[in-house]
Amino acid sequence: MRIAIEDDFDLAKIAESGQCFRWTRCADGSWLIPYRRSRLRIARVGCNEGDACDGDAGEQAGGVFEVDCAGVEFSEVWRGYFDLDEDYRAVRSRIDPADDPFLFEAAEAQRGIRILRQDLWEVIVSFIISQNRNIPAIKRSVELLCEAAGERVADHGPDGGFYAFPSPEAVCALDGESLARCRLGYREGYVRAAAESVASGAVDLEALRSASDDEAFETLLGMRGIGIKVASCIALFGLHRVNAFPIDTWIKKVLAREYPDGFPFERYEPYNGICQQYLFAHYRTTMSD
Repeated sequence: MRIAIEDDFDLAKIAESGQCFRWTRCADGSWLIPYRRSRLRIARVGCNEGDACDGDAGEQAGGVFEVDCAGVEFSEVWRGYFDLDEDYRAVRSRIDPADDPFLFEAAEAQRGIRILRQDLWEVIVSFIISQNRNIPAIKRSVELLCEAAGERVADHGPDGGFYAFPSPEAVCALDGESLARCRLGYREGYVRAAAESVASGAVDLEALRSASDDEAFETLLGMRGIGIKVASCIALFGLHRVNAFPIDTWIKKVLAREYPDGFPFERYEPYNGICQQYLFAHYRTTMSD
C-alpha cells in the first residue's frame, strides 16, 4: 500500500535522532520498524504531487511511502506511532531566523525529525540502558534483552519474524546469568529494579501516562537508576510530553555556545522538546568540533 505524507517526515533523521534503538535499515533502503507485536516495512518511493523532489530536501518534506500493511493497521497503529496528526511544519514556523538564527538553522537542517509515540515500558528500559553509552552499544544491549526475554513474533519480514520487547514480568523471570549476557554492565540492577517495580504495580504505567508533568517526573525519579536527564528523555519519548527538554552533554554544549543568556523556553512552549531534537541532531552531526 502507498501513503502520502505532506508534513516533515524523514525516516533516516528520525532513526538517527537518538530516540529509538530498534529500527533497521535494509539493503534496499527500506526500514523495518518493530512496535509492540507489530513490525512495519516502510520505504520512500517518491514525492507528493507538486513538491520539489531534490535529494535530502525532498525527503525531509515527506513524500509517498510504500508500507507492507493494510490501511486499517496503518491508521490504527502507525499513524499514531509516527505522530502524523501533529503539524511539524507549523512548529518550525514559530522559529524566527532573525531572533534565533541557530535554532532556525538547526530546524531547517534537521526537518523531518518527529517525536515518535513509542511504547512507554520499552522507552524506560532503553534509556536506563543508554546511560554513559554510545548508540551502537545501546542497540546491542536492547536487542540482546529482546532475544533473551522477548516473545518471538512471526511475520512476513525477510527474517521470518522478530523478538517483541519483553514485558516487565519476562525480564523479572531472567536469571542473573541470562541478564548478564545482555551486556548491561552496572545498569543490570537498574533494569531488574524497573521490571520489578512495574510488574509488582509499585509503578503504574497507565497512571504515569495520565499523570501531570510534575507527578510523572516524581515517579520516574523515584525509580532506581533514573536521574533528571533519563527522566526527561522518558517524558519526551515515552510519555510524549513534547515540552520536555532533556539536557545531555551535547545540549549542554549547545546552550553554553549558542545561548549563554539562557534558552528562550517560554517562546517555544509547548514544543521545547521538538526544538531540543533539532538542536541535538544538528549540533551532534555538524557542530561537534
